[in-house]
Amino acid sequence: MIIRKAVSTDAKQLAALMKHVEESNLMLFEPGERKTTSEQLQKRLLAMDEKSTVFVAEENNELTGYVFAIGEDVKRKQHSVYIVIGVQQYVRGRGTGTELLRAMEKWAIDKALRRIELTVIAHNKTAVVLYEKMGFDIEGVKRDSLYIRGEYVDELYMSKLL
Repeated sequence: MIIRKAVSTDAKQLAALMKHVEESNLMLFEPGERKTTSEQLQKRLLAMDEKSTVFVAEENNELTGYVFAIGEDVKRKQHSVYIVIGVQQYVRGRGTGTELLRAMEKWAIDKALRRIELTVIAHNKTAVVLYEKMGFDIEGVKRDSLYIRGEYVDELYMSKLL
């Protein structure tokens, strides 16, 4: 497995991977709801500034995971990034998420950031365990935050201070 920064030529594979990950029903977007095209994603990757980045996991020339770290323009929040992570189903449990988070954290430390934050669906126990293993703490619960398969579900606010 190779962990590296995403480049604009990854856009087509990355867009497909994001749509695949959403089929798990454990992400904000419902399966098929995301309308981001590879062209839009390519433009986003080309326009990345110093406050944001994307890392990808690659095996045999195929993208198997990603983590977006999204920085803030607001001066009072420039010490912080919000992250979104997704891993191809067939490689889950093999360390891909751990390695993506390590790469993103190293990047954040190099940028002298103080805080990494995320939200996760409360019943996604595998993800919660990963985040806790990587040093994230639960800060709060966003009750009935999402409506999934006819039920309201909670999201957890989690963060890690560097």
